[in-house]
Amino acid sequence: MARTVLPGKPYPLGAKWNGRGTNFAVYSENATGVELCLYNDENSQTDVLSLEECTAFVWHGFLPGIRPGQRYGFRVHGPWDPSKGHRFNEHKLLVDPYAQAIVGDVQWDQSIFPYTFDGENSDLNKNDQDSGSGVPKSIVVDPAFDWTGDRRLRIALADSIIYEVHVRGFSVTNPAIPEELRGTYAGLAHPENIAYLKKLGITAVELLPVHHFINDAHLVKEGLTNYWGYNTLAYFAPEERYSSDQAPGGSVREFKAMVRDLHKAGIEVILDVVYNHTCEGNQMGPMLNFKGIDNAVYYRTMPDDPRFYMDYTGTGNTLNVRHPQVLKLIMDSLRYWVTEMHVDGFRFDLAATLARELHDVDRLSGFFDIINQDPTLADVKLIAEPWDVGDGGYQVGNFPVIWAEWNGKYRDTVRKFWRGDEGQLSDLGYRLTGSSDLYQHDGRRPYASINFVTAHDGFTMRDLVSYNEKHNEANKEDNKDGTNANDSWNMGVEGDTDDEAINHARDRQMRNFLATLILSQGVPMICGGDERGRTQYGNNNAFCQDNEVSWYDWRPSERKQLLYDFTSHLIHIRRKHNNFRRRKFFQGAAIHHSEVRDIAWYEASGAELDVGAWSAPWSRSLSFMLNGRTLNARDAHGNPVMDDSFLILINAYHEGVEFKLPPCPCDGYWECMMNTDDLHEEFERRKVDETVIVAGRSMMLLTECTPDTNLDEAGPEEKD
Repeated sequence: MARTVLPGKPYPLGAKWNGRGTNFAVYSENATGVELCLYNDENSQTDVLSLEECTAFVWHGFLPGIRPGQRYGFRVHGPWDPSKGHRFNEHKLLVDPYAQAIVGDVQWDQSIFPYTFDGENSDLNKNDQDSGSGVPKSIVVDPAFDWTGDRRLRIALADSIIYEVHVRGFSVTNPAIPEELRGTYAGLAHPENIAYLKKLGITAVELLPVHHFINDAHLVKEGLTNYWGYNTLAYFAPEERYSSDQAPGGSVREFKAMVRDLHKAGIEVILDVVYNHTCEGNQMGPMLNFKGIDNAVYYRTMPDDPRFYMDYTGTGNTLNVRHPQVLKLIMDSLRYWVTEMHVDGFRFDLAATLARELHDVDRLSGFFDIINQDPTLADVKLIAEPWDVGDGGYQVGNFPVIWAEWNGKYRDTVRKFWRGDEGQLSDLGYRLTGSSDLYQHDGRRPYASINFVTAHDGFTMRDLVSYNEKHNEANKEDNKDGTNANDSWNMGVEGDTDDEAINHARDRQMRNFLATLILSQGVPMICGGDERGRTQYGNNNAFCQDNEVSWYDWRPSERKQLLYDFTSHLIHIRRKHNNFRRRKFFQGAAIHHSEVRDIAWYEASGAELDVGAWSAPWSRSLSFMLNGRTLNARDAHGNPVMDDSFLILINAYHEGVEFKLPPCPCDGYWECMMNTDDLHEEFERRKVDETVIVAGRSMMLLTECTPDTNLDEAGPEEKD
């Protein structure tokens, strides 16, 4: 029976079911016609229907009786003129840019390419093969879901502890999770895993990309996969492979349930999003959606030769954020994930690319303007990866006031200092205190700095202290991929060993990194698994390793448990004390015309650090005191907020250093809360003498005690 296509509405874009049928709408400026293609569950095309209505470049139509679960795609007619940036090919099935669910994999054969494979300049020759069977299908979705009153948690960024994690890798080998749920959204939010995260103390998970993505052709050929997911196909659809519910649209329901359950546990969800490029590559790439819907609109092409693409991302293409429709696509996607999926924030991959108006990165670009003015996004977390691969792309410290940034300078300085490099004290002082040199000048606060030592891209923390060279052989690129070998900073000894001294040195160095990270001002981001000493066996670019190289190893061991407990202990100290998560930068000088200072810096001798000491190239040790009586904060009743004072002693020399302790602000004494060198002292509290020896490459955390404090009753910090 022939179907009737009613005019429908141009907005909203995508496929929207209203209980009686579904409205379809897709934007294309240069198309001459658009066909809606319906598919059955066996991947066979059942109907081809013309969308005759076009309003303001939106092609639209309403189909009565079309229900959630229906598979569909578009075929778009228009000029084939690559020299002018037009690559319309009506023989290619295209994924809806606004699809909220996707099913199926890409079939890597010639049919999905818009051109023929016949030598030089082949991208100019139109390919008439039908791609319908080899392209994933868009799914009509029922948005109904029982949120049971769920709302975004709105945890202050200053109070956040972020945990970067891969949905699949986190639970895929966990024997405590039912096998059918391992590696899925439901597996991540299983009570066993939520208990693990709660005990650790983190406040937010930052998920590696979950927008539906594809496996690259060259990886499929080599038997590998795009594990990280920075290869987006659809900006509204959760990745299907992470869903245990394989019914059409099941990924949407399961993702929502994951968010709801994490929120119940007090854990926010931040998405790593990739709006800078797509999976279609350059002029030699496949045609899956944007390239065939309107190439000249959705991609930035070379001004003098639109056949070719601008590439600020190293992937072959760059989304054309200068175009109003592309900007609308990104904003609609962000609002969808906030309003419909209840996520709490975003980390923007290669965010500098989104700010390029013409060529240079522009802080006043349209993207920043519209983000700044959008009420839906006003109180979500916006985190930039503040660089791309183009000229002038390194923009750490240059994003607008409402943005936080991955602080690459923090990572580099902390690594160099603990390696023992000379001349790092001055820069380390900035990094430990929120990087005021980067964020204070434009009105931002310390929590604009997202501090990290390791992330998904690079060595894990255990590998950082264990390998002098990268070992990316499994990536099948002759170990030429990934960052340079010195990414390891030569922290450790090549390979693994059972030697007790070497293992202790490695574990101590990991504790140094974690303690530095958690006790610094700003927002700490822990690379998931570092709290257990997760290894990738020296692979510092495991983007294609969906296997034991990247997965968590849940086998129990004393070393893993000790490191986890140490990390949890420090996180709970941080969460209990405002002194480690200040809202304002330190002033250093006297506060409120009194003699009280908010921070003081000391040499090991007990003398205060002067200009010469800060710049001394040989100096690798220092201590600093955080005065808890100078928080510059008030409670709900307007009363000044007070906290304990802390003294942090840091020694990056390979030998121990004797520190003379400064007077305690309360005229009491200092008590040790943490020592990265002494396993027995990690969780014990003891009174410290006027001097203390800090072992080589280690640090200590001391807290003030009043003269009448009963040390025996003080005990370890309670975990909230």
